[in-house]
Amino acid sequence: MRFTRGAPMSSMATLRTAVVPRSTALTHALFIVGGVAFISAMAQLSIPVPGSPVPVTGQTLAVLLVGTTYGARLGVTTFAAYLLAGIAGAPIFAPSATSANHGIARLTGATGGYLVGMLVASLILGYLADRKADQKFVTSFPALFAGNAIIFAFGLTWLHASLDLTWSKTFSIGFTPFIIGEALKIAIVATSLPLVWRKIASTLKN
Repeated sequence: MRFTRGAPMSSMATLRTAVVPRSTALTHALFIVGGVAFISAMAQLSIPVPGSPVPVTGQTLAVLLVGTTYGARLGVTTFAAYLLAGIAGAPIFAPSATSANHGIARLTGATGGYLVGMLVASLILGYLADRKADQKFVTSFPALFAGNAIIFAFGLTWLHASLDLTWSKTFSIGFTPFIIGEALKIAIVATSLPLVWRKIASTLKN
């Protein structure tokens, strides 16, 4: 990473602005393309859950990272671009035993709520990161927890309505199998981002 020496920490709202303080339309486009590629790659890290249409994927980790490091506007734009590319036919959604990994049917299907939740979470995580929530663990952890909660709130509500399940069954197939993995993702991001910010602060002082 390259940082602008002598630039005050107060001027760096997100890690993206720390790496590229003066963004242009071209750099924004490159960040969006890179973000979409990263989310797509992490979505392919998919493990089916027996009896559930929802797989374990690296996609939520990607959303936590992109939303937080990009900020609200660029973060939500990047995830929206990911959704549009998948709807248009790019095979970039997480593999599923019950539906294709592309197309509008994936968004309107039983697991579409998780994707909508990720879009909203990208906005909220970015909003909090714009206000430096990711620079300390005590603020980063609850911000990431909130982002993850948004994803599952949309996902579970959509899953419940789409498959006409009881809430008990909805939670057993759409939430319970993912608790440990999601907790680890939150812990990893909440711990690593403040360390990166400390490195930036140390670099700027030297």
